[in-house]
Amino acid sequence: MRGWGAMVRDLAVRTPDSRERDVDMWRALAICLVVLGHWFVVAVTYRDGELSGYNALDVLTWIDPVTWLFQVMPIFFLVGGFAGGASMASHRASGGDGIGWVLRRTDRLLRPTTALFLVLPLVSVAAVAAGMNAELVGHAAWLASIPLWFLLAYLVLVVFTPWLHRLHRRAGLAVPAVMVVIVAVADLLRRGLHVPVVGLSTYVFAWLAIYQLGFCWRDGLLRLSPGRALAVAAGGLAALIGLTVLGPYPVGMVGYNTTPPSLALMALAVTQIGLVLALQPAANRWLRRIGPWSAVVATNAVILTVFLWHMAAAAIAAAVLFPTGLMPQPPLRSTAWLLWRVPWLVSCAVVLAVLVALFARIELRRSTARSSERGLWRDGATVLGSAAVLAGLLVVAVSGPGYHGPTGLPWAGVLSYLCGAAVLRVARTRPVRSAAGR
Repeated sequence: MRGWGAMVRDLAVRTPDSRERDVDMWRALAICLVVLGHWFVVAVTYRDGELSGYNALDVLTWIDPVTWLFQVMPIFFLVGGFAGGASMASHRASGGDGIGWVLRRTDRLLRPTTALFLVLPLVSVAAVAAGMNAELVGHAAWLASIPLWFLLAYLVLVVFTPWLHRLHRRAGLAVPAVMVVIVAVADLLRRGLHVPVVGLSTYVFAWLAIYQLGFCWRDGLLRLSPGRALAVAAGGLAALIGLTVLGPYPVGMVGYNTTPPSLALMALAVTQIGLVLALQPAANRWLRRIGPWSAVVATNAVILTVFLWHMAAAAIAAAVLFPTGLMPQPPLRSTAWLLWRVPWLVSCAVVLAVLVALFARIELRRSTARSSERGLWRDGATVLGSAAVLAGLLVVAVSGPGYHGPTGLPWAGVLSYLCGAAVLRVARTRPVRSAAGR
């Protein structure tokens, strides 16, 4: 741990003053809030030797307004756009091309994800072979794979960033504005005319709008005084209240408003973006202090590992605590259930800490990307590999909690993902031929 602490402090000290440190803070905060929110709503039951669970949001309607605080994925996509735009601009300034950027940018995303895709099926096969209930194993594997939903949406935007960033440079704020209009039209068709295919398009357009706003933020198109930023936040909040409390949308920001993303979620995003912009000067001043900034650096160093494994940690904690009787099962609507959430959250955090200690080194490893040779082979391999990875993630994400064979996850999705990741790794690490060898 001394080596880890020294590395974090060294990175913190060497951070240039020009860095927008609040961007890193919002990324870390968003993921941590998502993790805590997921853990909180997991309701586990153990009766007659059978372990099962469900989402407490389906029962506790008083939590719906609280989801406005914990549904912070818009901030994550905003920060992703900011970071992607900064990285793309730097890459192009150094002579790099779009395909080369995709290969480098997906390296850190796919390494920890590949570990999850290898470990979950191996553990599932071993559990079924040991005699565990196959349905229970399948449900646990599904629970552990829930984070792949968000990763799929984010990875789609990363893969298309070279073209999205070019579009941003031409049209600026017009791009997210058009995307929000598309979301509104798709919502109208989904709610009014019950057209499901059009409604599902908002999975792309809603997150794309926020990601493009990240480009705008990075390039100074969202530069506002704290007062004006607060006015934007207030306007977003008024729209959110109008659409949910007074309007036709549910109040909860998990479920209907996110599957697929709705216009109400866009109003929440505007509220959050206004707050982020208003707090930017104060946050950057605070993060000049070595203590807070070191905490942000440490969290971001393993943030993807934390995100990918946090539901696996919940599944392990449930399997240990409830069958052994260590965790009581008070009625869901009782005060006792709410109080017992505290030791439940602590238990999940302890298990996650162990998992992070085991797997974080994969995320911390230096990038394997090289200055690969430009050409048809590299470009084709990148397109093919990216398509296979995204297809695999999609198959797993939509599979549901049923039993999908001894691998736990759908074997077709696992195979597609692993083959695509392997192709991308070859394209990423293929040595450049020297001019003399050509």
